[in-house]
Order: sequence, then C-alpha cells, then structure tokens
Amino acid sequence: MFEHDELLDLVDENDQVIGQLERTQVHAQGLHNFRSVNAFLVNPRGELWIPRRAAHKKICPLGFDMSISGHVSSGETYDQAFFREALEEVNLDMAQHPYRVLGKVTPHEHGVFAFEQVYALEVTDAPSYNTFDFVGYEWLTPEDVLKRIAAGDKAKGDLPKLVQLFLHEIF
Repeated sequence: MFEHDELLDLVDENDQVIGQLERTQVHAQGLHNFRSVNAFLVNPRGELWIPRRAAHKKICPLGFDMSISGHVSSGETYDQAFFREALEEVNLDMAQHPYRVLGKVTPHEHGVFAFEQVYALEVTDAPSYNTFDFVGYEWLTPEDVLKRIAAGDKAKGDLPKLVQLFLHEIF
C-alpha cells in the first residue's frame, strides 16, 4: 500500500464482510461492495453546508461534496468511520456533538456508489474545515443543491441522490 491507500472491507449484498482489498484496487476494479459514510451539516434555517472539493482531488475536482464523506476502513464500524472523518474533514468531535442516522443505502437497492450510512447534524456556523480537502463552501437549501447540479455545477456522484432520498428527513 502507498501512503494514502487504506484497506477496505468488501461486503456481500447483506453488508456482511467477505474480504478485504486496498482502496486503490477497489476503485481501479470499479467495485461498489465496500462501505462509506456521508453526513449533512444543517443550519437552523435548513440549509446544507456544501463544500467544494480541492482541485487536486482525483474524483470530481472542484465539485460539490457531502459535508462529511469517507471510506470505512477495514475493521471499522460506520460510526467509527463517521467520527474519524468528522474530525479529519471538519474538525468536529462527534463524541461531543449530537447527530442522527438518517439511514443506510446500497448500490443494488438505491444505485449509489457503495454501502453508505448517512448522518445529519445541526450546526449554527460553518465548521473549521480541512483546507487540503476543500477550497470553499456554500450554504444551500436541499432544493438549491439539486437545482445547481441540474444547471451544471459539478458534484460528487451520490450527492444529488442522497439529497433526494433524505430531503424530508433533514431537520
């Protein structure tokens, strides 16, 4: 494995671990049977904190992204990965911050990129985000996120699908 590679669990259609593979190999082979986490940061007005990915990102450079997003490393639970990614990407200690699990989606049922657990948490201000991963952000209503993407703003693949699936459950 090279510096930024990580070992991921491969899962069957019931989300049961059936093996492991390095992240680069999972993506090189176009596999979708791995786990990831995504979260929406929502302000009291119901707007989503939508970051713009850094230019150096391999997937969707300078495109919109989830507020928090990442792979679940081998041996991690969804919650453990969510806590780790929240601290790494937006400097939030989830042990000190209330959150909700909105649900789980799968490639074969929902057409998403991976087995994904989706979270939401309310924040009053923009987080202190990782400037290596993100170059800026916007507060957008769920409807505006979908309109902007439909009008041509680039976005990481599952963002519009997750907004649509969980639109009415986001605070």
